[in-house]
Amino acid sequence: MMPKKEIDSISEKPLTPTMEDYLETIFNLGKKKRNIRVRDIAKKLGVKMSTVTNMLKTLSQKGLIEYEKYEYLELTGKGSDVGNNIDQRHQILRRFLTDILKIDFDQADEDACKMEHAVSPSTLERFVDLMKFIEDCPRRRASWLEYFNEHRGHRQPEDEAK
Repeated sequence: MMPKKEIDSISEKPLTPTMEDYLETIFNLGKKKRNIRVRDIAKKLGVKMSTVTNMLKTLSQKGLIEYEKYEYLELTGKGSDVGNNIDQRHQILRRFLTDILKIDFDQADEDACKMEHAVSPSTLERFVDLMKFIEDCPRRRASWLEYFNEHRGHRQPEDEAK
């Protein structure tokens, strides 16, 4: 058992992008199935079960999950809030990339996963505001967005421009 002082210092440290990925994965798995196992997380993230177990210990010490070895796990209220927040950031960024910038879904999903860890709440709010503006703008069909997409279609690929 770890000394209380060491446990307290673990729970005070900010979440890493990897921790956030685990919480988002657990959150999304929890939407699909009631009982989440280590193997479910390992399969979804493409990592070894031992790697998942080590991370679950850390997340448990931070009070974000309820987990006992060889048992199902679940998010605590705090963990669920964090997982939901990360998932929302991911969805907003992916939607911006696919709907506004017309990036294909798989690439947008991968990029959103990277971006979700670095974007501040105020920047994310601006993404949302811009998407709402574009959707609600009465001149949307003959808009600068179409001109932007047309402009992109006439550009030379970066490799050819060199």
